[in-house]
Amino acid sequence: MMTSDLNENKPVSKVLVLDDSPVHANAIKRFCDEHNLVGLKVRKNRLLSVLRSNIDLGAILFSESYGGSLEESAEIAIKINTVRPELPIIIRRDSSPTFDGLPDGLRRVLCAAYLAEDMAPLRKVIDEYIFSLAYPNALVRGILEITESMLSSLFKNVTITWDTPCIVRDRIIFGEVFSLIPLESTWYRGYMMMQAEEQPVLDLLERHEMCDGPAGFRDLNSLLGEITNLIWGSFKNRYMGDADALARSQVQVPLVVNHKQKYISFGTANPQLCFMYHLTDELSGHTVKLHQRFIFNLSWSPEDFSEVAKDIGAVVEAGELDLF
Repeated sequence: MMTSDLNENKPVSKVLVLDDSPVHANAIKRFCDEHNLVGLKVRKNRLLSVLRSNIDLGAILFSESYGGSLEESAEIAIKINTVRPELPIIIRRDSSPTFDGLPDGLRRVLCAAYLAEDMAPLRKVIDEYIFSLAYPNALVRGILEITESMLSSLFKNVTITWDTPCIVRDRIIFGEVFSLIPLESTWYRGYMMMQAEEQPVLDLLERHEMCDGPAGFRDLNSLLGEITNLIWGSFKNRYMGDADALARSQVQVPLVVNHKQKYISFGTANPQLCFMYHLTDELSGHTVKLHQRFIFNLSWSPEDFSEVAKDIGAVVEAGELDLF
């Protein structure tokens, strides 16, 4: 069984708002609403632990007074940069839209400054760091259609929903296991990554008797590999474009994985297109999360976007995307 609908909404990006000013709260919230941003807040004593988790962030909106003093704020920003160097930190100043008067250590970890009275610099940096790659609505909708169709063919009596697609700059791996497969055509080159937490998937396999005896990690590996291959096949057939024009000799970049830090780098600072699917067992009520990312790190030319019309299976039911 499937649920959720496909619409033309632009993907959002989650930003962590570290700004305690009640005076400027409405202006920041309004900016987020108008620019496809989902603002998240966190308690100060939980900040670093939250940053070490996988929450698919695009940026940090930071106030110069967040720490109570400029020195404390600088210390916090430097710690944020140490834990999550891939996330741009954008500071709201009280009097100047520049880095003038800020400690050197703080300047080094910031990417931009703005005033609440003038959001133009903030808008510019959000476009530059988060929404720098345009994703055609038809592509986003097609990915959801393909993935939902493949998941529903593998799992019976499971309700499939998803969060609003996100643009992220995270490099943190979700869960304990992931699969990775190259994507390549005349207008894109990169990877698709599927990620999952091990135990919830093993429990799902056993409840649905999808393996002989107790489920083990090999069963999980096989399932994730099958999911990845099915989605890849449909994606390739639908978005390959002119296969004959695809160059045979092309540049590659090394992928770096740090298992201890649960970190993966694709050799580029480009933001990634992220989908989170929820598979809810209708019998037990338990939910499994599958995390999907598209990383176009080698080539991306959305102006050449092309879609091959094809039958991807049953037409998905009508509804609406779940918004944050």
